[in-house]
Amino acid sequence: MASAPNDSVPRAPRGRRLSARDAVLVVLGAVLILILLAGGSVRGAGEEMDPGFQRSVVLAVGKPTGWVADRLPLEGAASDALAWLSPDDDLGDEGSFAQTPAAAAAKASGDAAGPVSPSEFDPVELGAKAERPRKLRTVLVTGDSLAQPLDSQTARRLAGAGVRTLRDVHVGTGISKTDLLDWGKLSAKQARRDKPDAVVVFIGANEGFPMPGPRGRKVECCGPEWAAAYATRVRRMMSAYRQDGTARVYWLTLPLPRDKGRQEIARAVNAAIEVAAGPLRAQVRPLDLVPAFTPGDRYRDAIQAGGRKRVVRDADGIHLNDAGAAVASDMVAQAMRRDFGR
Repeated sequence: MASAPNDSVPRAPRGRRLSARDAVLVVLGAVLILILLAGGSVRGAGEEMDPGFQRSVVLAVGKPTGWVADRLPLEGAASDALAWLSPDDDLGDEGSFAQTPAAAAAKASGDAAGPVSPSEFDPVELGAKAERPRKLRTVLVTGDSLAQPLDSQTARRLAGAGVRTLRDVHVGTGISKTDLLDWGKLSAKQARRDKPDAVVVFIGANEGFPMPGPRGRKVECCGPEWAAAYATRVRRMMSAYRQDGTARVYWLTLPLPRDKGRQEIARAVNAAIEVAAGPLRAQVRPLDLVPAFTPGDRYRDAIQAGGRKRVVRDADGIHLNDAGAAVASDMVAQAMRRDFGR
């Protein structure tokens, strides 16, 4: 008598059975699809692994698959097609990197998160070839009393190279005060009148005066609002001196003075100079004198210069003497050589 069929035993599937060869073809097909659609991901995963045998194995596979993926547009298309599987939260449009720089600037309306310009980078610092400025024929050395005797030191240094040095020093003036002189007007006039190929600026002995802030009210030295107002004025001067990018500007920071109260002003001025130069770094070179003259933010009358210790400050504890001006002039000359090749 025949036994009843056991329903718990699975029945063999009907139809054509796949052979081992078919299985191999399926695996190869899957590998090919992965190479085309995610070859770069394998390489990327290997590059992020720690050095070792496993990393070597993954890169041995990932580099050729990545090479193939780089030459085909399929990997990016697959990412776009599957993006809906893991959508971002609805974040709105504000701040999107997809916005054009002009639209982002309009949205920012003065916000610090506006677009970055290529002029904010010194090409040399990026290892790129810098655009050579026009030939160095005329150098303007300007500023307040700090620019003396830097102006004469610079003139002597450049005289033998056939370069004319214009010395335009205005003692007792300052950027934060306009009673004696408006440096915004003067810088525009100097650039227009003299058309210097390079401008050396050393100013800051008479700063710290209240200035109008962004809302029109006067702000006292030396907090962020004062520094911002000072940096705005400095940037306008830098922009005038660079003459649409055809000239180079060398702006010296202040070596800290002896007086503690003046040190606070000097730090605010130096911070403002660095910030002001930011969007103009392709042509503007802030030259920091602090490490050379007051390392560690400590005032000193003498430093190591020319192989021996020299007194580099005047008795007032503010200005540089002839030896100090020679050190500063060396720094200016080095920066000029990088730009003008002399």
